[in-house]
Amino acid sequence: MTLDVRWLGRVPYREAWDLQHSLVDARAADEAPDTLLLLEHPRVLTLGRNATEEHVLAPAEYLASMGVEVIRVERGGEVTYHGPGQLVAYPIVRLGDHGLLVRPFVRLLEAAMIETAATYGVHAGRREGFPGAWCDPDGPLPRKLGALGVRVERDVTYHGIALNVTTDLRDLALINPCGLTSIGVASIAGEAGWPPQRSAPSTESVAEAARRFGERFTALLAGSSVRVVTSAGVGAG
Repeated sequence: MTLDVRWLGRVPYREAWDLQHSLVDARAADEAPDTLLLLEHPRVLTLGRNATEEHVLAPAEYLASMGVEVIRVERGGEVTYHGPGQLVAYPIVRLGDHGLLVRPFVRLLEAAMIETAATYGVHAGRREGFPGAWCDPDGPLPRKLGALGVRVERDVTYHGIALNVTTDLRDLALINPCGLTSIGVASIAGEAGWPPQRSAPSTESVAEAARRFGERFTALLAGSSVRVVTSAGVGAG
């Protein structure tokens, strides 16, 4: 089997959403291989299909003035923020080909985020009952480092993860992340203690994290003997 790994650079949310749909159709029809899309979005808030809008804390007028769109999508979960300095990964994977069910696949995505953080010297882990990657998950001040929300149609996954690399965490004040109130948020830059000039949101920092995440995701999926192909795509940069 082949895994097509694509770094797309900064891509508007709706453009990447349309690309996911087309790839899901192609994968379900066996007209394309499994694909891992790695990218960064401009500022956007997405709501899961059953999410409550009360978890968007900023007034609509303020969001509009900042150019932040709010989009309801078909994945599970509550509200999620995407923006500069954050790695977004969308795996388009046909689960049956790997002998995977949804829950083990979610665990695989969590492990890929946790192992990516570890390559920067940042310790993260799972928090029971709360999908994603967390710093100090069992301590008094758990901090969410990476969010997760997937959907499966015709045995093919889409949507995926968002890992804070050099994200401006002040933007997370726009929402209750994933519908959780009174939680901390974290970034790799903040947890690793990077200096200000290195901690500023940048596509370059996301590109490096994308390379590391792609390697970890591929290794974790390697039990299915996938062959990796790296290619460019829409919005490549």
